[in-house]
Amino acid sequence: MSASSESLITLSSMSLGQKAMIVAFSFEAEEGQQVQKMGLFPGEQLEVVRLPRLGEPVEIKIRGYFLSLRKEEADRIMVRLLSAS
Repeated sequence: MSASSESLITLSSMSLGQKAMIVAFSFEAEEGQQVQKMGLFPGEQLEVVRLPRLGEPVEIKIRGYFLSLRKEEADRIMVRLLSAS
């Protein structure tokens, strides 16, 4: 693994307000297609706007819209944090 891969984290481990770029998924083929149908692709930037609390989904903002993901889905999306601007 390269040094840059060490900085990858799961979307579910991000904090409120953090921004990141999608790097990879760890879904089976069919689940991966579902995620892509929701508009999630490697290279897309996102921001966490709401975190799970009592079973609520992780809510992200991506390409100008809001999307809610189950924690199980967010656990399988690898991202690279973007530096604050």
